[in-house]
Formats: sequence, C-alpha cells, structure tokens
Amino acid sequence: MLVLITYDVNTETADGKARLRKVAKICTNYGVRVQNSVFECIVDSVKILEIKRKLNKIINQEKDSLRFYYLGNNYDKKVEHIGAKETINVEKPLIF
Repeated sequence: MLVLITYDVNTETADGKARLRKVAKICTNYGVRVQNSVFECIVDSVKILEIKRKLNKIINQEKDSLRFYYLGNNYDKKVEHIGAKETINVEKPLIF
C-alpha cells in the first residue's frame, strides 16, 4: 500500500535540528522524498508499524508532528502531480 508520511519538526534548537535529520533519514530508508518533509512509501502493515515505532522514539510530541496518509493499493488513481519536480514510480527500482 502507498503511505504518505509528512512531518513537521521544530528546529529552533540544535536538538530539534538533530531530530529533523533523524526523521528524514528514517523516512529515506523506507520511501522516496517528494517534498521537503513528505515521503511516499510502499509498505505493508508490518513495515508501517515499524516506521511509526522508530519515528515515535525520535520526535518530541510536544513540539513536533507526524501525519500518515494511507492511500492503499490503488493509489495511482488518487495521486496527481503538476509541476517541475519529476515524478518517480516508487514501485520500480531507482537507477540513476
């Protein structure tokens, strides 16, 4: 299923900047960055629980936020892209 993960990490402190880097690194391990704080991830229900557990350990719930959008398996009909950034098929191998 396609899950869109978005986050907002408070970076007013050095600790916040470190949290931001850690959150981005975890998301990069599971999906493709499509905006600064937005990742598209093709995962199953076990993987998404693993991601949520890892991210929840990092964020400060009083200052940061995470959002998970579950677009399911028929996401190709639910996602439309307009603009300059090239669209990447997250289900195909990434070869540059």
